[in-house]
Amino acid sequence: MTQSSDPHAWLRCADWPAVLRDPTALEPGIRSHLERENRRTETALRPVATLKDDLARELRARVPGRDADVPVPDGAYAYYQRFEEGGEYPILCRVPADGTTEEVMLDGNREAAQVSFFRIGGARHSPNHGTLAYAADRKGSEKYEVRFLALPSRAELADRLPETQGDLAWSLDSRQLFYTVLDDQHRPWQVRRHRLGDSPESDVTVFNSPSPQVFVSVSRTESGRFIRIDCHEHADSSETYLIDASQPASEPVPVWPRRDGVRYTVSDHGDQLLILTNDDGAEDFKVVEVPMNGDRTEAHEVVPHRAGVYLLDMQVFADWLVRLERVAGLPRIVVRNLRDDVEYTIDAGGEEAFNLRLVPGMEYDGRVVRYVYSSLTTPSRTFDFDLRERTAVLRKEQEIPGGHDADQYVARRLTARSDDGAEVPISLVHRRDLVLDGRTPLLLYGYGAYGHATPASFAHTRFSLLDRGFVYAIAHVRGGTELGYGWYLDGKLEHKENSFTDFVAAGRVLVQEGYTARGRIVAHGGSAGGLLVGASLNREAELFGGVIAEVPFVDVLNTMLDATLPLTPPEWSEWGDPIRDEAARVRIGSYCPYSNVSERRYPAVLATAGLTDPRVGYWEPAKWIAKLREHTTSAAPVLLWTNLEAGHGGSAGRFARLDEVALVYAFALMTADT
Repeated sequence: MTQSSDPHAWLRCADWPAVLRDPTALEPGIRSHLERENRRTETALRPVATLKDDLARELRARVPGRDADVPVPDGAYAYYQRFEEGGEYPILCRVPADGTTEEVMLDGNREAAQVSFFRIGGARHSPNHGTLAYAADRKGSEKYEVRFLALPSRAELADRLPETQGDLAWSLDSRQLFYTVLDDQHRPWQVRRHRLGDSPESDVTVFNSPSPQVFVSVSRTESGRFIRIDCHEHADSSETYLIDASQPASEPVPVWPRRDGVRYTVSDHGDQLLILTNDDGAEDFKVVEVPMNGDRTEAHEVVPHRAGVYLLDMQVFADWLVRLERVAGLPRIVVRNLRDDVEYTIDAGGEEAFNLRLVPGMEYDGRVVRYVYSSLTTPSRTFDFDLRERTAVLRKEQEIPGGHDADQYVARRLTARSDDGAEVPISLVHRRDLVLDGRTPLLLYGYGAYGHATPASFAHTRFSLLDRGFVYAIAHVRGGTELGYGWYLDGKLEHKENSFTDFVAAGRVLVQEGYTARGRIVAHGGSAGGLLVGASLNREAELFGGVIAEVPFVDVLNTMLDATLPLTPPEWSEWGDPIRDEAARVRIGSYCPYSNVSERRYPAVLATAGLTDPRVGYWEPAKWIAKLREHTTSAAPVLLWTNLEAGHGGSAGRFARLDEVALVYAFALMTADT
């Protein structure tokens, strides 16, 4: 469908970049339409208005009024963020290593009081601990302005760096900051270097993206010795450049040249570089070592490739290499002593379905790695693990005010056989006392894109559904990496249909196993997960009793045909390029949710949008809902709710965001009662 033949194309603002900078620039006719849709949604949800308010209070009551992260040590100080009683936004703090008086560096609540939207992006203290650089989004459009505070006085410096991506890295002299800027299409395309006290107009351009398909970012390696510039074309290929952090004016040096299909990340260790890569056919990745200086074409294997053992992440310490890997869909942490090459696996406990993640930023010369364990029933537990002594210390357990009894719930793993025979994992949780009579309402969540795996981790919000008789299930469809990198490759480009058949297969097996019934499933997905549930809806609408699509990527074909949109050129490697490839155009058109709306009986649908969303334009869900409403033959509500003061992530406040969760859960519960 071309823009000229699209009857709902008018919903896209002609100057959408202006709206990202200033939401009041939205054309009045479009704003009126979105406001009418919000009122319509409020009216449709009036029967559950009290329930929605109860849910909001309940969700808020599960969040501790005061909360704090475990401090991360860095020489003379330990850094952390905390929330004060009832506070919406984080307060960035530090304490001296001797544990004396806390110093507040940045109070997010005070900053947020001046604007309608506020979110802190990157925040980095200088190596000498004398300056804090932080990036903040004050429009919801993910355009971050960098500001600087002198420490400990918190006096604001005059320097301001506009329209950045929010990633920051200091030089070792604590006088120069590397950062990434956005182009006119909101793409992170350039790394610049700012010297404190200089005008931003004089900032030095350090690196330019070679293509609109390649995004760039900047960081520091674990040792702090190098500024690291990463270039990536989504999950297809990557390239890394290094700059000596003690010589910030030096030229960036490439580690390996970019090659199609080859991804890698780099850390330094002594006179070697350690590289996590899928090079040379290592589909599930391996770790290799190359010299810091000299010939890097001959790589020595440190951790060889093992099919079925997917290497997710690594952290390098002076004496240790710690890696996070996934086997048969479950994570584990493996430690390697870099002095004698002895390896062992951390016994992190484990339930039938659980999640582990490594916490970055621990001291390079230390021997403590930090990890977080959680499951569908167990709140997050943060551990410090002594790599030499092989002992773990519990540093924090997620507090659930009012208490949480994990034994009241049951978590399970199932598999569903997809159309081509693939076994699709399903994680699910429900109350132990729930009677599974084959009619139980069930929320089925999925994502399935960009290699993002949906973890079987704890979310306190789900228990508002579980305690009201729902089963909660996650379909780990292809397009993610739950079963390795090949699981991702089998859910992109010409294999994208697999994501949708997997999701439908998961729904069917949950019916067959007696967890629910056809027409009792509420499908839930956000962003690319919105594409997943939208395409699945077009395939088997009768399977679902409702669909919740948050900021859904449902107008895929029109978006991929428009190279001016922020994510279009970079995402051709994920979906295909319908401008130059007719086969890609036909393929995308065959599953695009908006293009395939037809005259049929659709279930209840709720889509959400963010006015200043640079990832999925608000017009995508707005157009989709308008078309669904025109074509459905049922009386089920088809609703749109737009946050007119936020973007892709919704409200930024920790409590305000829960009001949006209450909205979609009230819709799910209303749907289950019809």
